[in-house]
Amino acid sequence: MEISFIKQLKNKAGRLIENQLLKTGRVNDVRNLESSGLIELEVHLPHINMHNWNQVPYIKFRVDDLSFRDYTPFGWDAETSTCSVIIDSDHQGPGSQWAKNLQTGDTIYYIGTDSTRQSPHPTDFVVGLGDASGIGHLLALQQLTVPVSRFESAVVIDSSETGQLLQENYSPALNIMSSIEELAGWLVKQGYCTAHTWFYLIGNNQMVVALRKQLKSMGHSHIQVKGFWN
Repeated sequence: MEISFIKQLKNKAGRLIENQLLKTGRVNDVRNLESSGLIELEVHLPHINMHNWNQVPYIKFRVDDLSFRDYTPFGWDAETSTCSVIIDSDHQGPGSQWAKNLQTGDTIYYIGTDSTRQSPHPTDFVVGLGDASGIGHLLALQQLTVPVSRFESAVVIDSSETGQLLQENYSPALNIMSSIEELAGWLVKQGYCTAHTWFYLIGNNQMVVALRKQLKSMGHSHIQVKGFWN
């Protein structure tokens, strides 16, 4: 009984702090990618200044009571304060459930934005490698790479249909791989210059660790990493 009472007090205090920090936005559109668990949310966030997004950013959204998830925006328009996020809803958790329940016109809540401290090299070739959890990050990295012809990426997606949808709707620069093994083999064939190629690894921690080890064995040293736990 005492433990339950203390828990109630902590939850109440957490909600009070949460309400003081929360900012609001609106869902402009919800797009479910056919034959996949990917959901794109186009959101209007009038309290965010997107003009200074020169590094890949992330937004901390409230997905449930006292529960937050970080998502990477892409395709942002600073003039209209709108951006999109892609959520892999095949993963079980409050973030997936939140995305599945959202509808156009809904109010959304977030604490704020921060930088992932990743930005594309200003002159060298930029290669982004990831999986479904890192698609938004890869697309944001592409948006920041100027000219975009310096950018190439490969993403592990277990559905060829989903991969085709991503290429057609978001970026033809996304090379779709069915497994980490296929991605590893693809890397060997590309022959990237070790002196003037920068790699950005985004996704599941095990995949990121394996790819980093492989790239180092190939002589590459310009590697930045953003790993996620399952």
